[in-house]
Amino acid sequence: ADPVFLSRLGRGSMGGMLALPQGQGRHHVGCTDVMVGRTRQGLFLRLFYPCLLQAGATEPLWIPRSEYCAGLADFTLRRCWCSALLSITIGSCRVPVSWNGTFKPRSGGYPLIIFSHGLGAFRTLYSSICTELASWGFVVAALEHRDHSAAATYFCTAEAGREEWIPFQRVPQGQKEFYFRNKQVHQRAEECVRALRLFKDIASGKSVLNTLHQDWDLSVLKDNIDLAKVAVMGHSFGGVTAVLALVKEPSFRCAVALDAWMFPLENLLYPEVPKPVLFINTEKFQTPESVAKMKRLSCRNSQTKIITVLGTVHESQTDFAFLPGKLLGRVFGVRGTLDPNKGLAITSRAALAFLQRHLDLEEEFDQWGDLLEGVGDSVVPEAPFCRSNL
Repeated sequence: ADPVFLSRLGRGSMGGMLALPQGQGRHHVGCTDVMVGRTRQGLFLRLFYPCLLQAGATEPLWIPRSEYCAGLADFTLRRCWCSALLSITIGSCRVPVSWNGTFKPRSGGYPLIIFSHGLGAFRTLYSSICTELASWGFVVAALEHRDHSAAATYFCTAEAGREEWIPFQRVPQGQKEFYFRNKQVHQRAEECVRALRLFKDIASGKSVLNTLHQDWDLSVLKDNIDLAKVAVMGHSFGGVTAVLALVKEPSFRCAVALDAWMFPLENLLYPEVPKPVLFINTEKFQTPESVAKMKRLSCRNSQTKIITVLGTVHESQTDFAFLPGKLLGRVFGVRGTLDPNKGLAITSRAALAFLQRHLDLEEEFDQWGDLLEGVGDSVVPEAPFCRSNL
């Protein structure tokens, strides 16, 4: 069955507001949107990066446009009329980062993370984890995939001012889900590879046009990204996308897979995954079959790690974890028992310790290295199918 990313969104009462946390690292965080190309073969991403602190900076909307509310309503409930309710409930929420903030230069450059979203999501729904990582000194490129797995997305055509929207697509009747999703995961991984190539082009001095015409010059990245230190990361469908991207692109040195949905990856590819993966699972999503696939990878690479964060559900690794309690309960029917700020801290610190180890970073993230062995409060190694405390 499909993993339902936002299973019952839209049933909540009005009035709940999202309160996303600020990054806990030493850098202030800025963000901007980047779209390159005038066709579906281009790229669309939200960039999170260390920036200079500026008074009066604008904070971007969490749901950037009403079309995304319509896409979420259609994906979750198959009822487009719910989009007005969503717009009222969450349409005014903002992300605590500086929109188009001035990039903070760094000698030697920042390490780079390409981030892949889950099924029925889009580029902004992981702003909490992307902001957190950027605050610790990473440039994070959160893709919006064009394989019909996003709740909604679009590109700007060559015709002035014209947008073409790409809607979410369900598995066509009569088609086996594996073949449909397998084709999508390969397209998604290719988009991750193309995103890395985009940053390589910028680093080489090539002029790259942002078709959104924003007042933010991509050339500032030229000497400020360390392309020897690049990782790929994602949640759910994005988690397995990150694993496949390791097969397709040797420049990715490791992957972090948040509650990866392993179903769409063909078995032939498991022996081909050459680099270490950190699987950070929630307590209420994985199946024994899915974890068995993860273990196949850990058998081949001793640096691949599998941990589970107790008291969490699949949505705990998304921004929806930060909706207020009553609203979240009504939206999802179930919520994790772990405080979302604590869950984010565990997830981000485990990821940072793993990235330090495999990107050869000169930071102090190894202070959280025990998490990689499943040692710590609310963390266990592998998958505890018999010890749910939810």
